Amino acid sequence: MNASVFIATSLDGFIARPDGGLDWLPADGGEPHGYDEFIAGVDAIVIGRKTFEIVLSFDAWPYGTKPVFVLTHTPGLKAPEGARCEFMSGSPPEIVARLSARGFTHACVDGGVTIQGFLAAGLIQRFIITRIPVLLGSGIPLFGPLPGDVRLQHVATRAFPSGMVQSEYRIAG
Repeated sequence: MNASVFIATSLDGFIARPDGGLDWLPADGGEPHGYDEFIAGVDAIVIGRKTFEIVLSFDAWPYGTKPVFVLTHTPGLKAPEGARCEFMSGSPPEIVARLSARGFTHACVDGGVTIQGFLAAGLIQRFIITRIPVLLGSGIPLFGPLPGDVRLQHVATRAFPSGMVQSEYRIAG
């Protein structure tokens, strides 16, 4: 199974404020920057519990009818009405094996801890990172400690009138 990340960061590399706040992101998501096309190309979404709880505060469920797998050890979580949501636990390799066995071929991985775990396990193949022109100074970082260097191959970079800059990378070799 292929796993990709499509995420926004502050210019200093944070995906959220220390409390998980996303108020620094453009209120309307900014101009179109490929998210809808990216999501259309995946058949599963894997997120962590903290990301799930933040998403629940949004005005609308952002994943449409895509199946969402929430990684958690917390019992009793409930999916919003109409959402295709399943709760599971396990290591990143176990999650990938279970989803692959069910026929999923391309997942979007989201959430700081979840992305870091999948990356450390060598399970991310592609990153699309949109840098928002703001410095937060502190927060939840996109990247954390890794067992070794992760070499990336630059695919493309594009700039938007709002000042957002988006770069795509593939894991090299």
